[in-house]
Amino acid sequence: MAADEPLVLGIETSCDETGVGIVRGTTLLADAVASSVDTHARFGGVVPEIASRAHLEAMVPTIERALKEAGVSARDLDGIAVTSGPGLAGALLVGVSAAKAYAYALGKPLYGVNHLASHICVDQLEHGPLPEPTMALLVSGGHSSLLLAPDITSDVRPLGATIDDAAGEAFDKIARVLNLGFPGGPVIDRLAKEGDPASIAFPRGLTGPRDAPYDFSFSGLKTSVARWIEAKRAAGEEVPVRDVAASFQEAVVDVLTRKAVRACKDEGVDHLMIGGGVAANSRLRALAQERCERAGVRLRVPRPGLCTDNGAMVAALGAEMVARNRRPSDLELSADSSLPVTEPHVPGADRGHAHGHGHSHGHAHDHDHVHEISKDNLYS
Repeated sequence: MAADEPLVLGIETSCDETGVGIVRGTTLLADAVASSVDTHARFGGVVPEIASRAHLEAMVPTIERALKEAGVSARDLDGIAVTSGPGLAGALLVGVSAAKAYAYALGKPLYGVNHLASHICVDQLEHGPLPEPTMALLVSGGHSSLLLAPDITSDVRPLGATIDDAAGEAFDKIARVLNLGFPGGPVIDRLAKEGDPASIAFPRGLTGPRDAPYDFSFSGLKTSVARWIEAKRAAGEEVPVRDVAASFQEAVVDVLTRKAVRACKDEGVDHLMIGGGVAANSRLRALAQERCERAGVRLRVPRPGLCTDNGAMVAALGAEMVARNRRPSDLELSADSSLPVTEPHVPGADRGHAHGHGHSHGHAHDHDHVHEISKDNLYS
């Protein structure tokens, strides 16, 4: 870690985790998280309004905790990065507003970054600089995507994505059918270790010869599992929860890893990075390792704590933006719930920005932005 590497604070509030991370270059100094998941558990899923209020309450204490853990002052920072999308609109708005306020008050450059690109970039904190291009499989409650990233700060290309339920969403729904609570991923992973993954032949979606090679579909699998469970209950039979968990999980990770390794071969990429909350799943990690070794592909997966939503991943991408001299965002930066993965960050308009970083183009697409605010009226 060199003293001249960029020191960046990252804020993540896309869902129910208030994450604040601080990195210097590719070295993690602090990773503070405040989760409201227990509050949502009684509803069986994330309630956006509750998540937004929880972010409001947790924001300042979590930032202060991160600064203390890193042993730095806010004035030492070289930049502030924040997830500007995609995610829950209200939740994103809290993080973006906080980041703009800190950037304005401290006179630091602001970087609005993409949640999905951040999930890729976080691996730098564990395994060093990303290869270029990077092949990434992102699997979470909201996203299941295969991405090729020649440059994580400016060029991320979608190869395939889910056409219905994301993998994490399917885990949550099956856990609900089995009365296992929320979130579903960790409990299914735990129970599956005691079950037989070959006991029930659940379908593998979009794996036929005429199907899109890199797209995913888990809706049919979810329905098949639910109907199998309902049939057992209707017949008055006991549901073998561990076998169901193992068979369902195997169907999900089989498709994910099969398509990811195929993409590596087709694109001539000799490594695979897996990120997102579902990347913490033990069976996914094991099967990916097995298949990658067989295919001569090197696997990179961050430790479980860096797979779930966190501020460290946002700080990592922000530090990379600073290091590559990308132009900062304006204080008009908006929370954009549908920010496409093809935009790793949201640069400010090219109008002689005070910080003058880079020469990339402005925010080209026209989404319905949640929030617009100018420097002149920030505190009015």
